[in-house]
Amino acid sequence: MKRKVVETVTGFPTTDGAGVHLVRVLGNRTVYRFDPFLMLDAFDSHNPDDYIKGFPMHPHRGIETFTYLIKGRIDHEDSLGNKGSIHSGEIQWMTGGSGILHQEMPQPTEHLLGLQLWINLPAKEKMTEPKYFDINADMIQVVEEDTASIRVLAGKYKDVQGAKGHHLQVSVFDITVKPGQRFRMPSDPEENLFVYIVDGSGSFGDDAEKRYPKKVAALFDSGDEFFVDASDEGIHFILFSGKPLKEPIVWGGPIVMNTREELLLAFEELSEGTFIKYKIHK
Repeated sequence: MKRKVVETVTGFPTTDGAGVHLVRVLGNRTVYRFDPFLMLDAFDSHNPDDYIKGFPMHPHRGIETFTYLIKGRIDHEDSLGNKGSIHSGEIQWMTGGSGILHQEMPQPTEHLLGLQLWINLPAKEKMTEPKYFDINADMIQVVEEDTASIRVLAGKYKDVQGAKGHHLQVSVFDITVKPGQRFRMPSDPEENLFVYIVDGSGSFGDDAEKRYPKKVAALFDSGDEFFVDASDEGIHFILFSGKPLKEPIVWGGPIVMNTREELLLAFEELSEGTFIKYKIHK
């Protein structure tokens, strides 16, 4: 059965961190429909003043963050003692777990283009030990097909295995379809699937008359086949797929738990200095 679009989200401009201009595509209003994906922020700027103040040290608990840079550079540091940079075509995947402090500081560049996705953690794993790793460009394989190019960021596409999460096994593919061409792929009907269109436009499913433009997220219904018809300008999009947790979500800023009591405890621990449960890695 072919997947069809059931909802689109355009997002809205906002600022976060110390004043970073971004577009919030997914957030509090979409969490249950896009489960297990909580939030999606998109970055697209040619002006360093939009982002150089960055995201100074801040907490997370109960989630994973998946930051994908199409273009640009972000320096990062966290309370576990990790420090480094990700560059164009690279990924930072962090498990906040029981609690972590980290900062992300975009560096001046001609074009900052990318996104950050928040992935929910199952209730039984929300207080897991924080983990953190970079996925460098040379770790990402690209599948070239007649109609499309597929960068396998996470999950598996055909025989190519991308990064594996420590918890939920989600798929994230960066797909560019050539102008006027069709791309199709099998999909797990038990998973929620959506795309975020980075550039170009195209139509999905059987609705050839409906064309979706860039900067739009489209959520699909269940089905075992996904396909897209690119317009004459082609289409570049990121595809996300994962099994929904179907658990209660209580969200407060950078912390996402299952009950109000858990959320209040997290903020109480922040104020008391007991939020961090694991020591710096030596």
